[in-house]
Amino acid sequence: MSQPLHDNICESQLFERLYKKHAKNLHNFLYYKFGEHLNPQDKVQEAFIKLWQNCSKVAPSKAKSFLFTTANNLMLNAVAHQKVILRYNEKPQKRTTNETPLFVLEEKEYHVKLQKAISNLTEAQRVAFLMNRVEGKRFKEIAELLDISVKGVEKRIYGALKRLREEIEEL
Repeated sequence: MSQPLHDNICESQLFERLYKKHAKNLHNFLYYKFGEHLNPQDKVQEAFIKLWQNCSKVAPSKAKSFLFTTANNLMLNAVAHQKVILRYNEKPQKRTTNETPLFVLEEKEYHVKLQKAISNLTEAQRVAFLMNRVEGKRFKEIAELLDISVKGVEKRIYGALKRLREEIEEL
């Protein structure tokens, strides 16, 4: 009885010969069994990567079996994942809201009014107001950035709020 020359496939030349010998057949096997849409070439590559990662554990005589089993399992996992995706897509997605069309229309109109009113503020009021309300900066931070006193910031923001209320109520 002859002893095998290699007890594992971690030698790069042996691994390369295995790749050249089995890669095309493995691809064809996966392609015929599962089709092209699950990308059999990628699964072939993944199977060889797994073989390389486990090269010390796999005997050369078992390499072909390991490759085909691993690649088949990878494809079965991909099929199962596709089924999950299909089931999720089949579930009706909630696309309703509790808002009436009238509310949505009024909200859009209010937004337009607000944008117009903000554009009518003085530059000093607009800058201080937007820094506070949009960026969330505190009065002290705004004062430091604009190089003015905190009272100055308060006056600009309160003036902006007063003017916004007046203009929006007019419209």
